[in-house]
Amino acid sequence: MVETKGTALPSVLDESSLAGAEAFDVVVVGFGMAGACAALEAARAGARVLLLERAAVHGGTSSMSGGHFYLGGGTAVQRATGHDDSPDAMFDYLMAVTPSPDPVKIRAYADESAAHLDWLEALGFEFERSFFPGKAVIQPGTEGLMFTGNEKVWPFRDRVTPAPRGHKVPRPGDTGGGGLVLDLLAERIAETDAEVRFETGATNLVTDASGAVVGVAWRRFEETGVVRAGSVVIAAGGFVMNPDMVAAHTPSLGSKLFTLGSTYDDGLGLRLGKSVGAAWEHMDEAFITAPFYPPSDFVKGIVVNQEGRRFVAEDSYHSRTSSHVMEQPGSAAYLILDSAHMAEPAMPLCPLIDGWETVEEMEAGLGLPTGSLVSTLAAYNEHAHAGEDPEFHKHPDWLAPQDQGPWGAFDLTLGSALYAGFTLGGMACDVDGRVLSEGGNVITGLYAAGACAANIAQDGAGYSSGTQLGEGSYFGRRAGRHAAASTLPA
Repeated sequence: MVETKGTALPSVLDESSLAGAEAFDVVVVGFGMAGACAALEAARAGARVLLLERAAVHGGTSSMSGGHFYLGGGTAVQRATGHDDSPDAMFDYLMAVTPSPDPVKIRAYADESAAHLDWLEALGFEFERSFFPGKAVIQPGTEGLMFTGNEKVWPFRDRVTPAPRGHKVPRPGDTGGGGLVLDLLAERIAETDAEVRFETGATNLVTDASGAVVGVAWRRFEETGVVRAGSVVIAAGGFVMNPDMVAAHTPSLGSKLFTLGSTYDDGLGLRLGKSVGAAWEHMDEAFITAPFYPPSDFVKGIVVNQEGRRFVAEDSYHSRTSSHVMEQPGSAAYLILDSAHMAEPAMPLCPLIDGWETVEEMEAGLGLPTGSLVSTLAAYNEHAHAGEDPEFHKHPDWLAPQDQGPWGAFDLTLGSALYAGFTLGGMACDVDGRVLSEGGNVITGLYAAGACAANIAQDGAGYSSGTQLGEGSYFGRRAGRHAAASTLPA
């Protein structure tokens, strides 16, 4: 319906194109998590809202997720399950794991995180007041809370007291939790005066003589038109489904990876912003992962590169481990386990290579330098027996000697393991979602939220599950409120 592939920027229309056009206070582009929250808050603030969605239904990529929200600071779920957390602790942790942290955004997110959970539950559901203690990609049942980042991983656990912040919608495993929240958001939006137009995509932004964004051009099949807008909120997803943009910015998300996104994660929102001068940030960063756990016992093994050496703490969050794998020669790595810790994984994203009776045979079978794996495993086992890991400081919960033969190896190599990923770059914006130019100036009338905005999630090494839904919903709300306030009479 709307041509979106490629890297060319849409043309910008001038204000004369709005002659006789219908007018709205706030126009939101994209009915995913961020866009829905922006539209709902703007409508509740009294703005006349138009929500445009290219698909025939609401949801976007958010509806494909399991429903993790990274929230903390003392949420109702944390308190009910006996986990102490504070806004200061959440702030300190996010500052520590984010490459280029924005203290204003992180401070706001940490301070208002617990209240944001309450807002989400007021949509019409509750996170289960229960805790999953294991190491998993997502809670296997309906448990409401688990560790979903590197909170217990060194050096972060020494800087900030660890607290679990991965809140999951009460759906078993990875089965549509994000979709449940989007359905509820759609119901709440339907209770307002907001107008929703499906199968209608934004094609261009309209600016006035000063460069302020004052409208949106749209297309629905063969029908086209323009609307005047007091403010425009772009929440149209990332660019992982645009091969040209991926090749230009994140070539690591190449042919060897499975892309995580919907059809409409094609970068159109980013290019709409760029057409009026928006700055882009972190465009070369991506979330890339091939989890080797569950089962949790696999974390007790060791991960080595082609030199037979360890290079990361194995208890790291899976995208942190994968980020380090990508930096190894040939993006190759192997998970080594003894017979006491081997099991049949329920989701074998990393294939089993083989089993060997001796470490020497395994070393030769993997083509590692003679003596390398023997030395690495011997040193690891010696320290693990003492409950120590002086090289990478793996948490004691996951320290166990791997000395019970036979041994097996799983292939974590890019191209062998099933790596998947999505983009993290987006438009530069302030804490209220106002889009910024290359010079750091606010582009009047333009906001961004969700996967096309650069906020907290900046790289795979520091990522925590739930960050995208957490920050998308939170900053989407802020953008909607601010957009409405900037349009409506004081």
